Amino acid sequence: MHKTIFLPLLVATAALLNGCGGGGGGGSSATPPVTSTPPPTATPAAASYLNLCQAPRTTTGAGAAVPDRQGSLSDELTYLRLWSDETYLWYRELPTTPPAGFATPLAYFNVLKTSAVTASGKPKDNYHFTSPTEQYEESTRGVELGYGLSWAANSAPSFPRVWRVTSVAPGSPAAVAGLRRGDRLVTVDGYDFINGGDSATVDRLNAGLFPAAGERHTFAVARGSDALGSAPTVSSTVTLLAAKVDVPAVQNTKVIDTPTGKVGYLTFDDHNAASERQLIAAFNTLKAAAVDDLVLDMRYNGGGLLVVASQIAYMVAGPGPTSGKTFERLLVNDKRPAEEPMAFRTTSIGLETALPAPARQPLPYLGLKRVTILTGKGTCSASESLVNGLRGVDVEVNLVGDQTCGKPYGFYPQPNCGTTYFTVQFQGVNQKGFGDYADGFAPTCKVADDFSRAQGDPAEGQLAAALRYRSTGQCQAPAAMARSMEPGSAFAPAQGLTPVRSPTREIAVYSRH
Repeated sequence: MHKTIFLPLLVATAALLNGCGGGGGGGSSATPPVTSTPPPTATPAAASYLNLCQAPRTTTGAGAAVPDRQGSLSDELTYLRLWSDETYLWYRELPTTPPAGFATPLAYFNVLKTSAVTASGKPKDNYHFTSPTEQYEESTRGVELGYGLSWAANSAPSFPRVWRVTSVAPGSPAAVAGLRRGDRLVTVDGYDFINGGDSATVDRLNAGLFPAAGERHTFAVARGSDALGSAPTVSSTVTLLAAKVDVPAVQNTKVIDTPTGKVGYLTFDDHNAASERQLIAAFNTLKAAAVDDLVLDMRYNGGGLLVVASQIAYMVAGPGPTSGKTFERLLVNDKRPAEEPMAFRTTSIGLETALPAPARQPLPYLGLKRVTILTGKGTCSASESLVNGLRGVDVEVNLVGDQTCGKPYGFYPQPNCGTTYFTVQFQGVNQKGFGDYADGFAPTCKVADDFSRAQGDPAEGQLAAALRYRSTGQCQAPAAMARSMEPGSAFAPAQGLTPVRSPTREIAVYSRH
């Protein structure tokens, strides 16, 4: 009987956002905004149990002080119950299950959510998760534990499994080994990845795909025509050392000259703290080039800090349509006071601790009335808030690619006793009051992901279609890409793939500054 590969929650594979949907926060502090304080509206009932731990830590693994105090399992369970009752968006739908009888806080937290389903039969709350606090905080800085490569996969438990490399971080173990976008995974440590289904094989596959730091694992991949079929021919075998990798949130910033003007382009994969400085540098480059239009590649961006999304929206549109307007307003439960609406952020914050952008410096802006965003199933949460926020002030947003994931909800991540908890606490709406996109945003121009070319290549399928659409208004994939996607072609299996990542990279996070 086939056993499907699971995706455990990785510590360092997250950025600051996503696992649920919602938004990120803004601010003026030079420290990461969502790491050590309870939600600002927490009531004394829950707050009195905060940091009372069955096994209190004395320091973090990095030697930093912690707020833990001696408590009990009952204290940790009670905190989760009270905190959920106070802050959960759908608190009236929480089960009445008492804490007694649960052996761990995680076991209890897993039941503290609504069991309701949507009209289509999907769980209403599909965004409830936890992360070790140190891992989550590290991920907000753009540090990922692994090999420096990202994957997209067909839906489990589908066999044969199809996993393709979507991107490779510069200078990472995967980059040094020569892996590249489009490579298809064949074996892990000699075990059949494509059809292996017994428990022992799956355990070995997971060990290689989700390693501990310092582990070495061997991967065989197929490339190009060798990737055809359910038993592709191995093109390359590499041994990779798992390490903590700095993964840039922003890459491939460039200006593309077209007959109808200069088009700026950049790939943007994470609304994390490190992205602020990188985005400012990218927009300064595009502003200096006097671009007439922008293609923002967010097909793999799962979300993160809402405040970063509000900064990007301002840097796209400028003060004209955004001055005095709301980027996102948070709808919370009726036990909590309303949050102040999030404006379009016009200045830097200094989110990154290592190399912060100077705080409160005016952001560069392009002053565009339209923007094209490349999207896919991995475009989630704060990324969708960016689309919604711009449309709320009548900036034309054209989506080229696939339907977005549909996560209009978000969190105030809450650490307690070494675990950070994520429970849905708000829904975001734009200036016009719209936030009903639980099924995602439909593409203006539907174009398949083209794994045969690098992101940023003007001939890459989605980018080429975006350039054509902006100049002609016609939605058409390049002829070469259309041929490559026909049944039997080398890249046909790339269709319908979804990014493989930790839930912390599919969220929207709000914090105060």
